[in-house]
Parts: sequence; C-alpha cells; structure tokens
Amino acid sequence: MKLGGLVAIPMVLVMRQPDLGTSLTYLPIMGVGIFLAGLRWKYLASIGIIVLIVLPLSYSLLQDYQKARLVSFLDPDRDPRGSGYQLIQSKIAVGAGGMWGKGVTQGTQTQLRFLPVPHTDFIFSAFAEEHGFVGIVAVLALYFVLLMQIVQNAQTAPDRAGMYVCMGVCALFLFHLLVNVGMVVGRMPVTGIPLPLMSAGGSNTLSTFLMLGLVNNVRLRRFVN
Repeated sequence: MKLGGLVAIPMVLVMRQPDLGTSLTYLPIMGVGIFLAGLRWKYLASIGIIVLIVLPLSYSLLQDYQKARLVSFLDPDRDPRGSGYQLIQSKIAVGAGGMWGKGVTQGTQTQLRFLPVPHTDFIFSAFAEEHGFVGIVAVLALYFVLLMQIVQNAQTAPDRAGMYVCMGVCALFLFHLLVNVGMVVGRMPVTGIPLPLMSAGGSNTLSTFLMLGLVNNVRLRRFVN
C-alpha cells in the first residue's frame, strides 16, 4: 500500500495534464518491482480483484476524447472520418508495405498525408509502409536485443537496487513497445505513448537516454563489492 501511494502521486499529477497514456506507464514499473521483491500470490490476487472492480468504474472519469478513442478502437468504422480515421489509415499503411516495403519516402499513406503526424505516435506505421515486413522484423529484433541486454545488466547488478533500476527500465520500454506497436495495427487503443528511439520528440528522447544512462551506470559497477 505504501508503494502504491508513492506511485499514485506522480500518476495523478500526469493524469491531470490530462495524459492518461503516460500516467499508465508507472504501472508496469511498479508491477515488475513488487514481483521481483517477492510479493505473495494472495496479495497479487487481491490487487487483481481491485483492478477488475476499479476499471469499469473509472470509465466515467475519462475525458470525452478518451472515450472516443476506446469506441474507435472497438469499431473504427463507426466514425471513419473522425475518431477512427487515424487508426484506419494506420492499418492501411502497415498492410501496404507488403513483404519488402515501398522504399524510403515512397509510402503513399505517409507522403500524401493520409496518415496524420506519422513522425510521432504512428512512426511505426510509416516505417512499416516503407520497409515492409522484413524491416519490421529487423526493428523488433533490435528492440529484443536491447531489452535482453538490459535484463543481462540486471542479472549482473552488484545490488538489488541496481537490479530494480534495470528491470524497471526494461518494463517501461517493453510497455511502450507493446502499446505503440499494438496501437498502429489496431490491437490496442490509440494513446499518446511514443515508440522509444523512433518517435520524434525532444522530451521522450531525453528521458530515453537518461534511462539507458542509468542502466549503463549499473553495468559499470557490476564488479564493485
């Protein structure tokens, strides 16, 4: 409960922006932390029951645009020129890439501006259209290598604090990756969560390198008593 209170403070502050997507990124960090700390299964079950009760009740607290995103996720064709437009164009862009893609700067959805602001949250759609399935596999493989390297740093950390830092960063990166990629292919609701190391944005890039710097700091001290 104390840990939940500490995490709830920044979550509420970010949610009041309002930025629900970014506020949810605190949950995987806390989840991995309490799991590695050895929380008992009965407590995990209690937390799960509380979440199942709170989620339906929290729908009424969402902003109108957030509710529209959930509706468009379930049925994007319900408003194809409004809330469902970006998701529909994103799926078209991903499918248009085929096996090898259309080539750099040759994507029709991106270059003809059918896909709005492709350089931010939907950068993966633009990349998929230009580089195809092969390019997607290559990028996901690079992300996998990065995540496994962070996990390896956690395993060789000199203390538990370093291990928690590395696994928290890994959980955050994995959450961003799953939500963003799932979003552009229609498997997750549209949120403002960027794709690390690919989406445009100064604050996101800065925070990403700060987190990687923390991981590297743990690695440099892996042989310190």
